[in-house]
Amino acid sequence: MRRIVFALTAVAVLTGGAAYMVPASGQSQGDAAPIYAIKIPSGYRDWRLISVKQLTGAGGKLNQLRAQLGNDLAIETFRAGKLPFPDGAIIAALHWNEVSSDADNKVLADGFPGAGLKSSFAGSAVNVQFMVKDSNKYAATGGWGFADFANGKAGDEALHRTCFPCHQPGKDRDYVFTYYAPTP
Repeated sequence: MRRIVFALTAVAVLTGGAAYMVPASGQSQGDAAPIYAIKIPSGYRDWRLISVKQLTGAGGKLNQLRAQLGNDLAIETFRAGKLPFPDGAIIAALHWNEVSSDADNKVLADGFPGAGLKSSFAGSAVNVQFMVKDSNKYAATGGWGFADFANGKAGDEALHRTCFPCHQPGKDRDYVFTYYAPTP
């Protein structure tokens, strides 16, 4: 009987310890971005898709594919079309270098309807960025905190000082540029 009680106590202690170690904020244990102290949120790759875009320019030096994901609160807000976003909404922006798909291009060139089409896909990862809504904590930056990570490492303070100024033109949309992509 004592062994059973000891075993149950040990399981309870281990379970409680594991639960204690999981961050209450839902953020990972990795580096925090300077200024805003945001960490990469756990499970963000499982969030829902908000939109995708292609970014090209800088004299041909920039050719990226980007996807914006949102946690449940961000998705509900986009779907409802209500602004401002409530505290707790988080938007993730995943950026990759765009790579031509030679295999797809061969199929498209060999008589596929719409010949002459070109295909590409997401290649090497560039970075991932986050916007976290907390009206009190980030009051000085429109209620949003910002974070930029490359290879799991937070960018430097100088990089993070550019986030809010970049988003200021979107003030009428609660500093969010992304539009929710309609579905058929």
